[in-house]
Amino acid sequence: MKARTLIPALFIAVAATGCATWDNMSSREKSAATGAAVGGVAGAVVSDGGILGTVGGAAIGGVIGDQVGKKK
Repeated sequence: MKARTLIPALFIAVAATGCATWDNMSSREKSAATGAAVGGVAGAVVSDGGILGTVGGAAIGGVIGDQVGKKK
């Protein structure tokens, strides 16, 4: 894993989660945002910083987070 890949991915994940007002979000929305952030970072790491891997990971993570949040 290269720091050159991981640092921008982490920055994007933190910036994306900071765009929404966390206090006004439902539990399901919070889970989806967290899942998208984690999925984006994981996708970036797995694809060695590839855009498709990062976006795909964020999309899959968001869907999984949404479904997990639905159970609460």
